[in-house]
Amino acid sequence: MQALHASAGEAAGDPARQGPRPATVVAAVLGFAAMALAAWLAGAHAERRALADLRRSAQSTLVIQTAALHTELRRQGALPLALAADPEIAAVLAEGHAPGLDRRVSTRLAEIAAATGSAVIYVMRPDGLTVAASNFAEERSFLGRNYAFRPYFRDAMATGSGSQFALGTVSGRPGLYLARRIGDGAGVVVVKMEFEAVESTWAAAREQVFVTDPRGIVLVASNRAWQFRTLRPIGAEDQARSREALEFGEADLEPMPVYPVRDDMVRVGRGAEPARLALMLDAAVPETAWRIHTLTPVGASAERERIQARLIAILATGLACLGLAMVLGRRARIRARLAEAAARGAELEARVAERTQALSEANRRLRDEIEERRRSEAERERLGRELAHAGRLAALGQFAASMAHEINQPLAAIRSYADNTGILVRRGRTEDAAENAAAIGRLTDRIGGLTRQLKGFARRASGRREPVPVETVLQGSLEVVAARAQAAGTALSVPPAPGLAVMGDGPRLEQVLINLLQNALDAVTGRPDPSVAVQLLTDIPGRVAIEVRDNGTGIPEAERAQIFDAFFTTKPDGLGLGLAIARGIVEGCGGALSVRAGEGGGTVFRMELDRADAPA
Repeated sequence: MQALHASAGEAAGDPARQGPRPATVVAAVLGFAAMALAAWLAGAHAERRALADLRRSAQSTLVIQTAALHTELRRQGALPLALAADPEIAAVLAEGHAPGLDRRVSTRLAEIAAATGSAVIYVMRPDGLTVAASNFAEERSFLGRNYAFRPYFRDAMATGSGSQFALGTVSGRPGLYLARRIGDGAGVVVVKMEFEAVESTWAAAREQVFVTDPRGIVLVASNRAWQFRTLRPIGAEDQARSREALEFGEADLEPMPVYPVRDDMVRVGRGAEPARLALMLDAAVPETAWRIHTLTPVGASAERERIQARLIAILATGLACLGLAMVLGRRARIRARLAEAAARGAELEARVAERTQALSEANRRLRDEIEERRRSEAERERLGRELAHAGRLAALGQFAASMAHEINQPLAAIRSYADNTGILVRRGRTEDAAENAAAIGRLTDRIGGLTRQLKGFARRASGRREPVPVETVLQGSLEVVAARAQAAGTALSVPPAPGLAVMGDGPRLEQVLINLLQNALDAVTGRPDPSVAVQLLTDIPGRVAIEVRDNGTGIPEAERAQIFDAFFTTKPDGLGLGLAIARGIVEGCGGALSVRAGEGGGTVFRMELDRADAPA
């Protein structure tokens, strides 16, 4: 631009120099040449890109149309196989079949054809004569017609199946005939499928699609004018053979107006028709010898892309030339801005590094907090387990007195028996001494049973589930609390349970029942007529319920809602773990523990367990 201004000034100052400077002319010529070259390159690139996009789109369309056609062929292809195995269809081919059977079979074939969309279904004898057809009620029915000349009939009789695309000799409509042999040669069942719906769909979508057989003859096409044309010339012998088999009627089998240009590009049109370029792609139709072809016009889209690319290239090149002049004039300012940007970049990098350091520190602190929280959670779980175990041990104190009373009596008896045994031995009365020794053994077993109760209550859960006699659970619990109930004057009733068993861990279930009985004894303390009763309910399908009832003051409804929560207690010196542990034991055995108010006052704790066969 500066050069242009200078030239103008010189021209105005010196009339002898009216023409442009040579450098300006050369620059202008080079600029126009650059724009022309850019336009040509951009147009060629845009055309290649447009063709590539169009080819991908055409390939997608081809895949979709192939899948749709294959689906339709498979849907109809399974029908002849199913009909060939039909005993009623086989029966209609037999000599001397029941009267009216042929009409009944034809009616049934008509219903099947209507349901499946088949054009016609018919059954032929080994000589080719049609004995049942779905169009039996129409004026041009297939009944009584002979199709032994059809290749599909001959192939089916020879190999078991056959197919042929041809014009119908009666209807004059093209379609695919699918034939299947019945039995060992009793006849042939044929299903004809037509493609008018497929062709209408293609035409409605404005897609140029057609299907050819191995000879290149167009069988199905979106353009009806292409049907029975060929992609390549057909010899006179093949044409004669086709007419003899009545495949395509009087069609001349002329070549299609499609001419190769390059690769997959073709020119479509002939004579008065306007020629147009198109992409022609093809693919094999699965499970057939057919190929499906698509024609995708490329003229308008490629030309539009080419013109747009050229315009953009010309504008871009012109702007680039103009920008080059502006860049040369602003080089100094750009350098200053680059230096300023470099300084800002360094500052930004320093701030990013500082921020990264802060984030790393925060991330490290977060990991430390997460690790500390994990350790806290593990410690909390460990303390919970220890508190649960401590709760079970603390519960031992609630019935230690009764156990001491139960143990002291056998110990005193053992002492007396031992002294007497010594005297009897010195006197030679060995039989009496042996009886005393046996009594001492029984008392020792008694003490051992009581101590096993204490050990079982104190130990951790084993996780076993096995048949447990209910009688054993009741008696074991009664041994622990009977002394306390007797000392307090509380009426304690426990029913017998012969032959009744539940699934669970016997010692753990005894612990639960002892806890419930101890709580019931605490609840009736101070009552004028204290009583605690155990009831068994066996009318529950597959379950057994053990209820512990007391006639105490009862538990308020608000407290019953959280009575099984850990560390919740109504006792001044309680830990609040007994019932929580009890519920955990019962649920671990596959049962349920609940509480409700008694009908006449007091409280009822209910333990439900799965019924089991009593162990031998």
